[in-house]
Amino acid sequence: MAAERIGAEKALEGLPGWARAPGERDAIVRKFVFEDFNAAFGFMTRVALKADKMDHHPEWSNVYNRVEVLLTTHDADGVTGLDVAMAEFMNGAAVGLGGK
Repeated sequence: MAAERIGAEKALEGLPGWARAPGERDAIVRKFVFEDFNAAFGFMTRVALKADKMDHHPEWSNVYNRVEVLLTTHDADGVTGLDVAMAEFMNGAAVGLGGK
């Protein structure tokens, strides 16, 4: 059973640092900045382990100390509670590694 779509606007109500993705796609985005590559890679490793447990994987890219993330639920064609849960986890993981 697919997760229920809630939409980016509703999801963003309680997600500091996140924004609606540009364009028509129902998704949320955030750029995390860390002190160095090791911290950024540590963040990605923590998130990757959580994503596998949740069976919900981000679209992301990494350049040195920056990690850019897009979250959406493909089965629902938009943002769901899974994306909110992942975004909340990412916010906490970033703080734990000195990210902004």
